[in-house]
Parts: sequence; structure tokens; C-alpha cells
Amino acid sequence: MQIEMQAVPPPSPPETPAAAPTQIRGTQGFAQLDALEQESLMVNLDASLRVHAPHQLFNWSQGSLQSLVRHELLICATRKGEPASLHFETYTTAPVDLARFNEMQRQDTALVPNIVKAWEENHRRPLACDIREGGHYAASATARELVRIEATAMIAHGTHDAHARLTSFFIFACRPESAAHKQAYLVELLVPFLHAAWMRTQIDGLMEGGVTKPAARSILTVREIEILKWLYHGKSNVEIGMILGISPLTVKNHVQKILRKLNVLNRTQAVGKALASRILNV
Repeated sequence: MQIEMQAVPPPSPPETPAAAPTQIRGTQGFAQLDALEQESLMVNLDASLRVHAPHQLFNWSQGSLQSLVRHELLICATRKGEPASLHFETYTTAPVDLARFNEMQRQDTALVPNIVKAWEENHRRPLACDIREGGHYAASATARELVRIEATAMIAHGTHDAHARLTSFFIFACRPESAAHKQAYLVELLVPFLHAAWMRTQIDGLMEGGVTKPAARSILTVREIEILKWLYHGKSNVEIGMILGISPLTVKNHVQKILRKLNVLNRTQAVGKALASRILNV
């Protein structure tokens, strides 16, 4: 199975390809960013250092990182056990059932594994592709879900150890208009920090053991926690109403109560705080 993949060229002039690996990390690459982008980059690199738990990674990736690298989903993958086995986590505010989507990716041998292979064959440089151009694998369940939310463009990059073995891999799935050469350059700068942040969430999660705090859960009613769970999975008021057999207006009222009780401004913050407080265990 072959994937039509486009290697992202370095920002250096085309007449000097030999200098590409150095120049993409040098001042010429950084100089292509305007003052606002440079400031946003520094803010995001600093924010990554404060990520130690999954809810913090959620808040960062779906918050300030969106202003720098626009994406519908951030797909994180790492080797687990067998060399061909990948562990997935996905961060998004799009209407996606994350548990189902991550399991879908785990069973999908077409899309992500072939993107990883293409990345390795391209000397582990950032890659850009659009799944609409790969008809031979676009029928995979993962690809169909990405098409459904119109996140068909991908910018992919990863990290590796001293033996060139994959340690982590990240895919920014976005709308085609959001994918640009500059975005790929930013992803290359961000991935080492993203890798470190994600690894810290894995370590801290193991140490904490995932114990729910009863006091935190008691803030919300059973129904509100149930609605929070569906908010986490990206469901709309109409969809939650259909699932629970209540009206969208009733769902909206519950959401407003959740926001007030958690002292947050929007659904994304509510989900982040619920994860931090162990109100949600996902």
C-alpha cells in the first residue's frame, strides 16, 4: 500500500537544497514569521513547559496552540509493546467520539502506519498530505471520520531515539485551507516540546493512578456529569438530547449550570477543569 505523500520543503531558497536541513532551523526560517507569530511561538513554547497532566495538554493544544497551528484534531501516537503496535491519544473540540476514534486508529493498518513509514523514508522530516488524494486508503475508517469533519489535510512529524526508532508521532489534522508551508515549519519547531509535554502526562498519569476525588464529583449532579461526558466526546446539544432522550433546550440549561458550578466560560474550559478535578475519568 502506497501513500501519496508530499515532503515539506525547507524555507531556504530552492537553489541551495544542500543547506536545507540547517536552514529550516536557522534564522532564515524564523525570519519568515511575522512579529505576532514569533511572539505566539514563544508563548506556546513556554506554555508547553507547564503541561504535566492530560487536561493541561487538552487546554494548551485546543487553546493557545490553535492560534499558532490551526487544527481540528491533534493525533498523538507512540510505540507500545510490539514494534508495529501504536498507542493513540487524540485532542480535539470537534464533534468526535474520542474513545471510538482512538480504537479505530489502533485497528487501522492503512493510514497512520503508512504516514509514519513515509516520514521515516523522508529522513524524518515533516510531511504534508491530503487524504482526499489517496483513494487507495481513503476508504479506511479513520480517513472517513476525518473526511466527515472536513479535516482532510495533515501535517505530520515525530521524534526518534538514537537508534532511529520512533518514540512519538504527531499529526495535526486540519481543513485544507489551514495547511501551509509555514505551518509545517512551526510544527517542526513545536514537536520536541509537544513530545516532552505528552510524555510528562503519561508519567504523571501513572503516578497519580487515576483516582477519582469524591468531593470534586459531588459538585455536579449525575445528569450533569453525564452531559459533561458527551461534551468531552464533542457532541452538540441536539445530539446529547437525542442520546439522553431530552430536549436540546434542557441540555443547554444543564450546560449553563455546569459552567456556573465549575466557574468557567465555555465548554472547552469545562471539560478541561472536569478532567483536572477527576470529575471525568476517560
